[in-house]
Amino acid sequence: PRPSAARPGAAAGGPGDATGTGERSAPPPRVAAAATKAERSPKDMAISLLVLLIPIALLLAFYRGFLGGDQATTVDAAPAIEQARSANTFPVSEPQGLGSGWRTVSARYQTVEGGANLRIGYLTPEGRGVQLLQSNVPAEKLLPAELTDQSQPQGPTELAGRTWQRYTARGNQQALVLLEPARTVLVVGDARDNELRELAGALR
Repeated sequence: PRPSAARPGAAAGGPGDATGTGERSAPPPRVAAAATKAERSPKDMAISLLVLLIPIALLLAFYRGFLGGDQATTVDAAPAIEQARSANTFPVSEPQGLGSGWRTVSARYQTVEGGANLRIGYLTPEGRGVQLLQSNVPAEKLLPAELTDQSQPQGPTELAGRTWQRYTARGNQQALVLLEPARTVLVVGDARDNELRELAGALR
């Protein structure tokens, strides 16, 4: 008898059969068209950033314009001055006649090792920080602690009938020092010399 002819594709499992089992193989996965869209363009990122920044800018403007966000908080120095006078540990002076541009930002009287201190912090009209310190702590201990160990007198200056000494201090600060038998007075800060002299000369 004649051998039967094999049908085309029977041995290979038919068209598209990659395994020879007669089953069709799955087509290769398509690359998702959306993959390229997932990457955001610089323009989209800039717009998103702008949307975030606008509310922040509006809140900052409201804080500064209506709530006084850039203004230092002022305090009343009178209670601390009165406390120092009541303690009667040293003569207490306070500035008289400072201009309206001066703002008191801190005030504290406290006992410390070796004596007591009255500290009053000011913001000058030029926006600089100055501290007025009155103390009966011995000057040889007070000055190195407040000004630095290397601080040295730079020469005298006369203010309101008193002889003050100029001193160097930390960083870009400078100081005026009044040495008296019962107390030491320091005017120290990063303000210019004219503002330091104005505060020192106003003490009464």
